[in-house]
Amino acid sequence: MEHEQLRMTGLGPGPDAMMRIVAYFDGLGESAADADTVVRRAAALAQCGVGARLASGAVVRRGPQGDRPGGQPGGTPAGDREVWLERTGPAHPLDPVLLDRLSHTLRMLEVRPPSRSDLHLGDPALVEVLLSDTEQRTDRVRAVELSGLDPGRDVRVLALYADRVGPVLELIERLCPGRLVRSAPIDGLTAVLTQTPVEDRTLCDALHSALADAAPAPPRPAQGRARGPWIGVGERMSVYAAPTSWAQARRALRFASSTVYGRRAVAFGRLGPLDLLADVPPGRLLGARGIAHINALSATATGAQDVDTLEAFCVYGSLRRTAAELHVHHSTVASRLARVEAETDWDLGNSIDRFVATLVLMMRRMALSSAELAAAEGAAAEGAAADGGTVADGGTGEAGGDTA
Repeated sequence: MEHEQLRMTGLGPGPDAMMRIVAYFDGLGESAADADTVVRRAAALAQCGVGARLASGAVVRRGPQGDRPGGQPGGTPAGDREVWLERTGPAHPLDPVLLDRLSHTLRMLEVRPPSRSDLHLGDPALVEVLLSDTEQRTDRVRAVELSGLDPGRDVRVLALYADRVGPVLELIERLCPGRLVRSAPIDGLTAVLTQTPVEDRTLCDALHSALADAAPAPPRPAQGRARGPWIGVGERMSVYAAPTSWAQARRALRFASSTVYGRRAVAFGRLGPLDLLADVPPGRLLGARGIAHINALSATATGAQDVDTLEAFCVYGSLRRTAAELHVHHSTVASRLARVEAETDWDLGNSIDRFVATLVLMMRRMALSSAELAAAEGAAAEGAAADGGTVADGGTGEAGGDTA
């Protein structure tokens, strides 16, 4: 491999050489190399002695041929990172880069989890390993092999929240025929991996329609807990980038809602700049002025009806279309919207105010869903602590077979 042959004498002082050194140590960090191997490979790259004092206090030194130098270290620690070069000749311009990446790689080894040598076929932990960005790369490669995923085909991760997971997994299998589906519970959610080539819009529309038909929206979502089912959909990407797709799915899940005009399934790829709202804490969403006005208005039966009409109007865009969908006269819709305008100081005939109203309603749905998701995550953490960190057997592992 190129990295095995990389030597400082063959590198100039430019940015290309710097990036090759960074890639060299990144490869070491992703491998199963231990501290001694990292120092030995650093010495081969530097073509001089290299030393490091580890967090345990142990000192590791290696010569350019992999030998163990005798005598006292010939260099000095680099700041508080305690890595050094034992050069006898002139320094290389990129020596500071080498030392920085060596120090970084050794720090990563200290926090890296131990190798998962106990992984086996049907192991529920396979999905967790695939979705973790802290596992060793060798373990993730083995998890891909044991789970039956095709490493040459993109994977998509879904974040599922539901009281009853089984029926929703069956639904996902039906919408992804002939494609492998794997799932496991993680942090109060269910992570689902599939290698279906279906596009975001097609998959999300099908999931939303099926979930809305199976679990109609409650008349007043603010009364009690919504309980889903909701699905966040990550983008398709390399199976080794599954942790990124999982993070996207969890962000998209915050936009899902069981309200009449909410979406049960939301794709991260369709959010665009709206994704920035996922960084807003649920408590801050609820405290936003517009949301507080809407919540106060919906506290009464009449006000709640007016808010429902406002949501319909923001979706359908006209009085007559809204009236037709709600099966009321358009003058009734106008009357309800007038009461909302009086309470909020919005002019729904103005495009800016109408946009603000639409955004407020979306943020309100996010706040309701986010509070529910946070409660589920907290309950899962408490359950894991009570069980001593073990995962229950129910509902894990394989959710379907690969019939392709």
